[in-house]
Amino acid sequence: MHRALRGLKAFAALVAGHAIVLFARLVTAPRAIWAGIDPVPAQRIYYANHTSNGDFVLAWAVLPPALRDRTRPVAAADYWLKSPLRAFAGRDVFRAVLIDRNPENRAEDPVELMVGALDEGSSLILFPEGGRNMGPEPLLPFKTGLFHVASKRPKVDLVPTWIENLNAILPKGEIVPVPLLCTVTYGTPIHLGDGETKEAFLKRAEQALVALKPERDA
Repeated sequence: MHRALRGLKAFAALVAGHAIVLFARLVTAPRAIWAGIDPVPAQRIYYANHTSNGDFVLAWAVLPPALRDRTRPVAAADYWLKSPLRAFAGRDVFRAVLIDRNPENRAEDPVELMVGALDEGSSLILFPEGGRNMGPEPLLPFKTGLFHVASKRPKVDLVPTWIENLNAILPKGEIVPVPLLCTVTYGTPIHLGDGETKEAFLKRAEQALVALKPERDA
């Protein structure tokens, strides 16, 4: 009985995943630009800018199927566990690495959760700003998670990933997207240098990401 229920849930997650990909393509007509790396199934951390709740979905949906199947977004547990439907999407459809954003109550170390997912063979989608950027600057200062993961698994490619136009498609507080074109640009991977300090690495990671921002939006 339990096996049958698990199978039914897995099938529902598969169908829902295909539906989400189709919906994202219909609404945003997303275009992936592989500017600094090829779309091959190597283990990576795609670290991206964050201006909309839809960033998570689009960054996952725009990947080719072979990459999408092995890529897990890193996301806030309080948002994705807020309702049964969101929990199903977060846990079963996206297979997200869910992070407790409250350090006083969390039972698991976010860095160890991400490293554990990497050790299982997954790639990750990470938003190192930690929250949505609603201000005029291209990026908020990066949190330290990207550095700590890079320190523990220095051979994993860190791919800067710029998401353009999604904040206009799904503005804060809105639930109905506005049909617009969207691009996701993948840059040249970076790695933590020998002896590189946390501050220097995070600044270099920020610069590699913002360098992908289209000039017309600069």
